[in-house]
Amino acid sequence: MRPTIAMGVPWMDNKITMAHGSGGLLAHELVEQVFIKHLGNPTLSALEDASNIELADARGQLLGQPVMTTDSYVVSPIFFPGGDIGRLSICGTVNDLSMRGARPLYLTAGFVLQEGLPLEELERVVASMAATAQEAGVRIVAGDTKVVERGSADKLFINTAGIGLVPPGVQVSASRARPGDVVLLSGTVGDHGLAIMTQREGLRFTSPIRSDCAPLNGLVADMLATCPDIHVLRDPTRGGLATTLNELADQSAVGIAVDERSVPIHESVRAASELLGLDPLYVANEGKLIAIVATDDAERVLAAMRQHPLGREAARIGRIVEEHPRRVVLNTILGTHRLLDMLTGEQLPRIC
Repeated sequence: MRPTIAMGVPWMDNKITMAHGSGGLLAHELVEQVFIKHLGNPTLSALEDASNIELADARGQLLGQPVMTTDSYVVSPIFFPGGDIGRLSICGTVNDLSMRGARPLYLTAGFVLQEGLPLEELERVVASMAATAQEAGVRIVAGDTKVVERGSADKLFINTAGIGLVPPGVQVSASRARPGDVVLLSGTVGDHGLAIMTQREGLRFTSPIRSDCAPLNGLVADMLATCPDIHVLRDPTRGGLATTLNELADQSAVGIAVDERSVPIHESVRAASELLGLDPLYVANEGKLIAIVATDDAERVLAAMRQHPLGREAARIGRIVEEHPRRVVLNTILGTHRLLDMLTGEQLPRIC
């Protein structure tokens, strides 16, 4: 009996088989019928072992300082309210480049597929990646696919790498925070991690919790247009706001004072955190950023953030201080002070 045909590709029950990782006919057809179908562009569709990318103008003049990043994504479940592993993989790499002040340009994508993965789920993920790349204005220029035996992975894992250009005059770095600077936050915290956790636990709330997964390069571009001298940018992903602030305090050798009342948290996230025994300050985000700027620039940058759809709930949440260097102190709603330590252990595994 001949195998069934799906989208012009011979599959067994429309699922990934080990033969799709062999490098033979099925592997080539998988690339053509799924990946090139959604991600194809003149660079990627050439199917070379390495791609040419342009980082200079027609006269050969460098357009900025190149920066690179890479990350891997193993989130479970692969589909969740507000996103999926495909959207997450594009946003995560775009955002890491953006946190250096770079304009993201080119991405690569590597896929580890488990035998038995439904083809329709793979295509849904790849289509989401394509839509998110278009949203962010980036191009996927290289990729790779591997297939592992059933039980060796959890549906699929994705690795992405990215390259971008930092414009002349921009010097964003985690080591540039200085006493007197202001700490800005682009919006509510805890949305992504709680969306994943409530999905796993089957919890339902009056106001559904959705991941904040989004590419932040447009927001960053608007902020830099207003103030090219932003000192620090960082997206508070794993470990959440509290852990990220600790990292910044350590890298800049400064203290950070945070006002608990000023940190925006959706009520549904707060309720879910209490129910699950979690602190939303330590829960991951995938569409928020921290900006540290000079006092004189703070109001202009904050206004620019609030003009952007991804920064409407932006807030001034703290300041950089000389006291308690390399420590983060929370000024609580009750008027007390408590040390915000870095997260130890894994609070929420496989959230990205």
